[in-house]
Amino acid sequence: MAENFDWHCDPISSATVIDSSYRNTQNVRRFFKAEIGDHFSFDRPFMAWLKAHRGATMAEAVTEWRRRQQAK
Repeated sequence: MAENFDWHCDPISSATVIDSSYRNTQNVRRFFKAEIGDHFSFDRPFMAWLKAHRGATMAEAVTEWRRRQQAK
């Protein structure tokens, strides 16, 4: 993946790698809603996880979000 990935408009897939330019954008929200469902929402701990896990894929982020929801 290019280092200049645009989180606002570039296509996001399960294989997209979270890089140093990661941002919580509407494009990212659309990806998570498509993968998880309309009940998806960001919370601060999950946003911090995304920022701390550079190199993880968006599929791993989906798995982490689901794990956190099950733990509630």
